[in-house]
Amino acid sequence: MSDNSAPQQKERFAPKQPVTLAPPKDDVITREYLAKCDGTNEGFPTWVAIKGDVFDVSGKDTYAPGKNYHVFAGKEPNRALGMSSLTPEDCVADYSTLSEKELQTLNDWHTFFTKRYNVVGRLQSENAASL
Repeated sequence: MSDNSAPQQKERFAPKQPVTLAPPKDDVITREYLAKCDGTNEGFPTWVAIKGDVFDVSGKDTYAPGKNYHVFAGKEPNRALGMSSLTPEDCVADYSTLSEKELQTLNDWHTFFTKRYNVVGRLQSENAASL
């Protein structure tokens, strides 16, 4: 018999306010297009890619030019997220040198984003041939 009087445990990484997300898209997004989505180009959204998934963070002040997380906009900053770094040099896709703890941090960031931001596509792989 379960005890329904116990308080509900809050889901890890759940947003404070309910977020309604669109179904994830799997459109292929080129790295060149992603680079234009850094919040500085008129007519382009603001996107951040994590582990190949591209998230729309448009309208979120923290990713705007001059703000702390703008360093991630228009990039796939896997290494920086895993290292908890805001250094532009760390904002690279390759995360093969991360420790186990840093990999878990990167995975936690990915989970955090999937619960808050729409997935607008999948990033074209770095070794994809240009057609």
